[in-house]
Amino acid sequence: MRKIFATLLAGLFAASAVAQTSAPDAKAAEKTAKAEAKQDKKAAKADAKVEKATAEAKQDVAEARADAAKTKAEARKDAAEKKAEAKAEPAEEKAEGQTTAATHK
Repeated sequence: MRKIFATLLAGLFAASAVAQTSAPDAKAAEKTAKAEAKQDKKAAKADAKVEKATAEAKQDVAEARADAAKTKAEARKDAAEKKAEAKAEPAEEKAEGQTTAATHK
């Protein structure tokens, strides 16, 4: 009977010791879960910032390309106008030469 009582008493003490150690483990697990959640939240924010910066950079590139295309089109238009003026000048001079020659005859 003593052996049975000693075994039961030892089992009771062992069970209470296990119950006490698992409570802090639960708290530690909860703290760990909270820390991981905070870390995940920070990582998500960082990813969002990177995506936003990437989107802004792409928008800036698109605007720069549009500005460059507009400037290029204006330059081509100006060049075409100058070329047309250059062609028109000799034709005007030739026409003036013919009119002055006709008036001198």
